[in-house]
Amino acid sequence: MNAIYKALTIAGSDTSGGAGIQADLKTFQERGVYGMTALTTVVAQDPHNGWFHNVFPLPVHALEAQLETVISGIGVDALKTGMLGSIEIIELVAHKLEKYGITNVVVDPVMVCKGADEALHPETNDSLRDVLVPAALIVTPNLFEASQLSGNPIRTVDDMKEAAARIHELGARYVLIKGGGKLDHPRALDLLYDGQTFETLESDKIGTTYTHGAGCTYSAAIAAELAKGKPVREAIDTAKAFITAAIRHSFPLNSYFGPTNHAAYRMYESR
Repeated sequence: MNAIYKALTIAGSDTSGGAGIQADLKTFQERGVYGMTALTTVVAQDPHNGWFHNVFPLPVHALEAQLETVISGIGVDALKTGMLGSIEIIELVAHKLEKYGITNVVVDPVMVCKGADEALHPETNDSLRDVLVPAALIVTPNLFEASQLSGNPIRTVDDMKEAAARIHELGARYVLIKGGGKLDHPRALDLLYDGQTFETLESDKIGTTYTHGAGCTYSAAIAAELAKGKPVREAIDTAKAFITAAIRHSFPLNSYFGPTNHAAYRMYESR
């Protein structure tokens, strides 16, 4: 019998299916990992109001029941976090990680719904920084999130390095800042820092706006590879190839947005 690798996502539900737990579960499945969920929030987009994001948090006790079901009742080989949404939820997640000794942790410090213009809950940024990031094996902020965690604006690769060093000082063992195609750089660029060495991960820039769920998918792919016992650097390399393919073959769902294609790596790139 083949080994069953188990991964947990602690995140919000994206009703449109492109991000959040939906993206995470699709990614886990594509990477050969059994996915489980602990739902924090439901996000629904309003088609009658410019695709405005409505956010409906779940009670903390509901999240705790889910975490006990999965962590205590089944067990996990790795987990990732996404949209957490409140100080109480962040503290609960950190408590469970410590209680059960979970170290294969990918923290995707979600602060904004794609399509929204500002942080969902600015008051939680300090809690993410001080409570959850120190528990991470890998933290995977985008440029906005990295600037919030580090206190530095990011416009250049040198800015990324300074932010990564500051975030690493918070306690995360690895910091992966997702620059993507947003920097003034000829290629899409991410930066990995392990406390000693800065490494850049580059790929071709892809001319598409259909990137809904890209951050969720990237971090979920890392978590899936960690669940299978892959070393951190190998997990990140595989995840980078996976998300690059997913963006390259992304598609529109309506006039407002398009998600990444979670099947693209299997269908087009890995033959």
